[in-house]
Amino acid sequence: GFFHSSLSPTVELGATWPPAGISPFNPLQIPLLNTLILLTSGITVTWAHHGLMENNYTQALQGLFFTVLLGVYFTALQAYEYFESPFTIADSVYGSTFFMATGFHGLHVIIGTTFLLVCLMRHWMNHFSSIHHFGFEAAAWYWHFVDVVWLFLYISIYWWGS
Repeated sequence: GFFHSSLSPTVELGATWPPAGISPFNPLQIPLLNTLILLTSGITVTWAHHGLMENNYTQALQGLFFTVLLGVYFTALQAYEYFESPFTIADSVYGSTFFMATGFHGLHVIIGTTFLLVCLMRHWMNHFSSIHHFGFEAAAWYWHFVDVVWLFLYISIYWWGS
């Protein structure tokens, strides 16, 4: 839908992309900030992992805390963007694709933030060690995957799609 419509906009869409009447978000504002937030969170979760591997309790705790905080911040900015959106999910293929893709990704950010919050609580209770932290590693890999997916969404929907 999205790529077909953007590469070959039909007469029904006004033969333009985005469709006539759609005012897309500026990719250099909140979307770029969200990109920087997620990239930074990838650094903080890696910093937390290094802390775990080196038995540095404080570094791991701080890294997890900041990663969770950045995940919540990303979600808050995404919600703000939705509330301020000049278009709705019912406004053509652009609106439906935008809200479905970013909403599905946002759901995964919330899930990942929850995983990392559980890891933060487990680390707080000393459930992890340098050799026993699979739950954390699984959450960290999931978080990195969510980061990479966002980069594709940012490029295709916000940058190229505007």
